[in-house]
Amino acid sequence: MEILFFILISIGVIIVPGPNVLVIVSTCISHGRLRGLQTVAGTSAAMIVQLFIAAVGTTWFVSTLASGFLWIKWTGVLYLCYLGFNHLKSAVQKTEHQSVSSIGSFYRGFLVSLTNPKTILFFSAFLPQFVSPSEPFLSQIALLSSIFWVLAVVLDSGYALLAGKLASMLGNKFSATQNYFSSALYLGASATLAATKHGQ
Repeated sequence: MEILFFILISIGVIIVPGPNVLVIVSTCISHGRLRGLQTVAGTSAAMIVQLFIAAVGTTWFVSTLASGFLWIKWTGVLYLCYLGFNHLKSAVQKTEHQSVSSIGSFYRGFLVSLTNPKTILFFSAFLPQFVSPSEPFLSQIALLSSIFWVLAVVLDSGYALLAGKLASMLGNKFSATQNYFSSALYLGASATLAATKHGQ
């Protein structure tokens, strides 16, 4: 019953669009479904790192790490701004945006996901709430982390597939505003990441 409750809450947390989802959707719209799914692979890989740190680190370590690497967040913010303004430039000049490689798509997702220090803090506070004191801590955390990660991969992939399907359906009608829309998503993701505060 507790696992079911954990799954329901996790789904609720994951489906709320944040920087990861906005980048995934924007990549799908700009470069296609395959590149969007490769971006999901990047965000998912970064999440493994974050879940591991949250699982094995003490509260002090996690908090110190998130605070000490706050500058990484601003790297992510600047990177998203760069992507947003690049798409805006293409839209204004009415040119096709430069294609991105599979490695580039993966790196984009990995960097954006990893540069959100709030994620580690969230995992370190969220997961232990569902741990039973009568059972081994690490094995429970490992199970909960695995469940959360699988749900994130599935739901983020769902966003990618839906965005790819929508872009395909709209086709040429959407191509004229594609760069404007992608720019708005990237800049929105940048603003969302910039608005995150340590300890909240």
